[in-house]
Amino acid sequence: MRLVIATALTMIAFAANSILTRMAIEGGHIDPSGFAIVRVVSGALILGMIITVRGGSLPLLRRNRIPGALSLAVYLVGFSLAYLTLDAGLGALILFGVVQITMFAHSAMRGTSPSARQITGGAIAFLGLLIALWPGPGGAADPGGAALMIFAGLGWAAYSIIGRNAADPLAATSANFLLCVPILLILLTGTGLRFSITGIALGLVCGGLTSGLGYALWYSVLPRIEAATAAVVQLSVPVIAILAGALILEESIGPIVILATLLVVGGIGWAVTARSAPVGHR
Repeated sequence: MRLVIATALTMIAFAANSILTRMAIEGGHIDPSGFAIVRVVSGALILGMIITVRGGSLPLLRRNRIPGALSLAVYLVGFSLAYLTLDAGLGALILFGVVQITMFAHSAMRGTSPSARQITGGAIAFLGLLIALWPGPGGAADPGGAALMIFAGLGWAAYSIIGRNAADPLAATSANFLLCVPILLILLTGTGLRFSITGIALGLVCGGLTSGLGYALWYSVLPRIEAATAAVVQLSVPVIAILAGALILEESIGPIVILATLLVVGGIGWAVTARSAPVGHR
C-alpha cells in the first residue's frame, strides 16, 4: 500500500509541475525566465539538502555532467515559455509524447530492434501528437507554444538518456540542478525578469516540492517496481494534468484533446509494455 501511495503522489507531483507553471505564468505573476530560475534554484537547494542528510556527495565533475545540465536548462526554459500560450494538460501531453517517442527512436538508432508492437504503439502515439498539434479549431495547440514544448521535450529526453546509466540518479540530478543554476543565470539575466510574491511562491513549490521532492520520491520508488510498470504508471501524468487543468484552471477539454490523449497514452502504453521498452520521466 505504501508503494502504491508513493507512486500516486509522484505522478501527481509531475502533473502539478504543469499546473503550477501555467498558473504562475499565464496568471501574470512571474515571467517565464524568472520562473525557470526560481524553479531550478529551489530544486537544487532541496535536492542538495536531501543528499547532505543522506550523507552522500555531489558528483559535479563527471563526464556527462555539463551535457546533462545543458539539456536540463533546455527543458526548463522551453517548458516555462510554452505555458505562456498552452493549456496545462495539452502542454503535458505534448511533452510526454515527445519524450517517449524520442527515447524510442534513440533506442532504435542505438541498435535495439523495436518489435512490431513497439512500432505500432509509437506510430499511434505519433498520430495522436499530430492531431494535437494540427492547426485549426477545436482545441489544437498554439503553434509557438507547441514548438517550445517540443523543444522542452527534446531537452528532457536528452537529459533522461544522458542520465540513464547513472549509478546514483538522485545525486546526479542534484548535481545537474546545481550546475544548471549558473547556466540559466547567464542565459536569462537581462531578459526583463519580473517577479511577484505569488510568482516566487509558485516557483518555490514547483522547484522544491513537485520537482525536487517529487524526483526524490520517484527514485525511491523505481528500484521497487519493474521497468514496464514504471513506464506505464507515467501514462497517468498527462491525464492528471488535463483533468486538473479543467478543475483548477477552468481549461476546456475539447474533442481533439480527448482524441489526442487517447491515442498518445494508448499508443505509448501499448509500446512500453513490450520487451525492451525505454523508460523516462518528467
